[in-house]
Amino acid sequence: MLVRRRAVPRAGRISAARAVADHIAHTHWLTPGKRIGVYASMPQELGTNPLIRLALARGCDVYLPRITSLRSRIMRFVRFSEAGARHALGMHEPHGHEYLSAKFLDTLFVPAVALDRRGARLGHGLGFYDRMLDFRRHRRHWRGPRLVALAYSFQVVPQVPVTATDIPMDTIVTERGIDELLAHEDGAIDLRGR
Repeated sequence: MLVRRRAVPRAGRISAARAVADHIAHTHWLTPGKRIGVYASMPQELGTNPLIRLALARGCDVYLPRITSLRSRIMRFVRFSEAGARHALGMHEPHGHEYLSAKFLDTLFVPAVALDRRGARLGHGLGFYDRMLDFRRHRRHWRGPRLVALAYSFQVVPQVPVTATDIPMDTIVTERGIDELLAHEDGAIDLRGR
């Protein structure tokens, strides 16, 4: 999957990133004052620049992840800023010290290597997002934030292997459209049993 993702030509990457932002533009997710978490895409990932620009233009408070401990796999969200630096893993991290816990985001846009329609997500294997979102496994009522995986349509596969610590996504958005997964409707879905 990683090889196929890297093989997407530049024009295809740009087109897919714009299409994803256009699909999201038709939702209620980006209204003024909403707190949006979104990854700063690396070259091999589905681009997020059009989405970030759209969220800012609509008056959203945009936060990007910053790794605060590589060893412990801890990531926090920092308010968006053009100023920043490249992390050792290759992603842009904004400067600043205004951290926000993922618990307080309204929507979180998450990268993926592969996904399935149950909401199972395969990341890069370091567990940053699953650790950061672990609180969702223990909640029975409010399950925020909305978790939206962004990917190319070919990254949606029949089944992704899951572990006990994986946090399922609520929605997948690809260049082809939005797929509301409803993975959490009963509040107690165990992906391993589905």
